[in-house]
Amino acid sequence: MHNKTIVITGGTGGIGKQTALALATLGAQVIITGRSQASGEAALSELKQRSGSQRVDLLLADLSTQSGVRSLADQFKQKYDRLDVLINNAGLAAAQRRLTVDGVEADFAMNVITPFLLTHLFMDCLQTSPSARVITLTGGNHPATIDLENLQAERSFLGLNTYSHAKLIMMAVMYEFAQRVQGTNVTINVCYPGQASTNMTQSVTPEMLPGFMRIIWPLFKLATRADSGQSAAKAARCSVYLASSAGVEGVNGKYFDTQSKMVDWPKAVLDQATRQRLWAMTEHLSHLSDGIPPERE
Repeated sequence: MHNKTIVITGGTGGIGKQTALALATLGAQVIITGRSQASGEAALSELKQRSGSQRVDLLLADLSTQSGVRSLADQFKQKYDRLDVLINNAGLAAAQRRLTVDGVEADFAMNVITPFLLTHLFMDCLQTSPSARVITLTGGNHPATIDLENLQAERSFLGLNTYSHAKLIMMAVMYEFAQRVQGTNVTINVCYPGQASTNMTQSVTPEMLPGFMRIIWPLFKLATRADSGQSAAKAARCSVYLASSAGVEGVNGKYFDTQSKMVDWPKAVLDQATRQRLWAMTEHLSHLSDGIPPERE
């Protein structure tokens, strides 16, 4: 991995930081992103010390806003010419429905638009790599269907249900993205890391859970209690595998589980008409109108 440059969004804590640690230890040039300079510099110092590598960098940007996503891409391009691996790790599980400064529901913005827009903005850098990889993390308990009438929780919002729905939408969009880059030097895959103790999971409240899960609230809190990064390190394994393994060279448009095994996509992701509708809407909300490959027949 010594000749690889990797960007990990949300790399200052949780699964992202553990992913960065593993890849930096393997010798890659790792760039983590974060919003806070204080926490970002603390994470940067820790990663350098624990990995024994000085090839770790920090870029600051608020990825919940589209201006922040664009700023991150611009900052990267000022310092680096090539990107070998993009890991879309940052995510959000909001406690209540709210709109971002871009007028987009926060869960949808962070979990769908951010990875879509960032991947698009980095495509020129990815195309300079002999073999580039994009890895996007999903999460939650995916519903059976995508509710096209409630994409931004316009009709109903419920904490983790809305988060899970947004992640399923993201999977459909990234699957479509993978079809559009098929045959190029860029591959796009999605992985499910599994449950881990992170700032996000520790911020979950009982009100964010479906009714039946509130009964087991004490067990949920027990499963997500602070554990010094042990569960996050375990959850990072699939991202590390997809970023570094020769076994997935050229593998595109696939879904991997917590054991880094290729598994079937949720059926809702495989509906082409739904995917293309979601793609068009995400493209519109991202204010992208040029440079997108045409829809495949």
